Amino acid sequence: EVRLPGFRPGKAPRRILEARIGIDAALGQALQDAIPEYLGKAVREHNIDLIAQPNVTLLNNNDPVTEENPTPAPFEYPVKFEATCEVRPEIQVPGYAGLRVELVNPSLSNEELDEAISTERRRFGTLVDVDRAAEVGDNVVIDLEGTRNGEPVPGLNVDEWTYEIGRGWVAPGFDDQLTGSKKGDSLTFTAVPNGTEEEADFAITVNRVQTLEIPELTDAWVAENIADADTIDEWKAALRTRYEEMRMNQMRRTVVDRLTDELEKLVEIEAPEAMVNNDLQARVQNTLQQFQSQGIALDQWLSATGQDADSFIAGMKTQSEKAVKVDLALRAVASSEGIEVTDADLEAEFEQIGVRVGEKTAKVRRAYEQNDAVTDLVAQMRKSQALEWLLHNVTFVDQNGEVLSTDTVLGEHDHDHDHDGHDHD
Repeated sequence: EVRLPGFRPGKAPRRILEARIGIDAALGQALQDAIPEYLGKAVREHNIDLIAQPNVTLLNNNDPVTEENPTPAPFEYPVKFEATCEVRPEIQVPGYAGLRVELVNPSLSNEELDEAISTERRRFGTLVDVDRAAEVGDNVVIDLEGTRNGEPVPGLNVDEWTYEIGRGWVAPGFDDQLTGSKKGDSLTFTAVPNGTEEEADFAITVNRVQTLEIPELTDAWVAENIADADTIDEWKAALRTRYEEMRMNQMRRTVVDRLTDELEKLVEIEAPEAMVNNDLQARVQNTLQQFQSQGIALDQWLSATGQDADSFIAGMKTQSEKAVKVDLALRAVASSEGIEVTDADLEAEFEQIGVRVGEKTAKVRRAYEQNDAVTDLVAQMRKSQALEWLLHNVTFVDQNGEVLSTDTVLGEHDHDHDHDGHDHD
């Protein structure tokens, strides 16, 4: 980086360079450039799984360089240093093979089917004004004003809003205030809006009270209003199929989360702080990048969701702590089950990555090798295989404790797991 007149960059003689910038500065720059290279080589040679930046101490005649004695004697060559490294802990997770993972049974009971029928019929209902006090389940048409310290609260100021009493959408006690109200009533009260921590002042004018008139369920009504069904029985059968497909898809989307929830409980150590911080930093950065790409301002999003920066970070830290524990647990399962990534597995992964990014396999392999990223890739593949093993060996049960078959739970299972999308190095 030093440019001297008459010499090309990097070609100035050592003596002239030392005279120009000083031996200490030259030595310091040389060490700063060389130590990471040699440290990285040592880490690779000894297969050290670092989780934090090493603490490096230079050694001179076996005496460390300290603040009290920064230059104890001229350096011996070759220069020696020692590095204190925090490594990923290796743990045991006894009981992983006997895990019971609770999921919602996709099959509908007769009671649930009746509720589904009722929900569908309500879509065909008609709101009719009534001259009586409002009850739970009624709709009220209201003018709503929500203020805090005299200023309007976002989302709490609207005219002619139709609201169903009993939904609990606005604030604790909000529905209780509306229950028993009549057309023309004015209500004022204080409550803490959902998703916030500060009270707001509510002022409500009840414009109308309405009830939902639902049509009578007959074969004739079904034939007239429901596509692909002419009778009540046909409609029920179609609804059962549709709802069970929805619940099946939902169950399969959540199975990995439910499994890792149970796996996390088997980890008896605290998540290492260095790993949590690394994961948290990645999460925050990814979230901010997503917000930026969508044109969302963080402060506005925090305000709209009733959070501040501290609660936002705290929520993400909880996710990071789980991710780190799951990382350690999956590595432990892989070791216990003798799961290893073969050369053929790795080559197939390079090929798949190449297909995704539109590059040749050889180019993908070189890129990983040049960036010292092969070890991390192998670790991710090992964890994916461990998760796959768990998915096929744990016991899945429904909310009543009844065993669900693995085929039912997994179906056309996606074998490409990214464990929350983060590395935990």
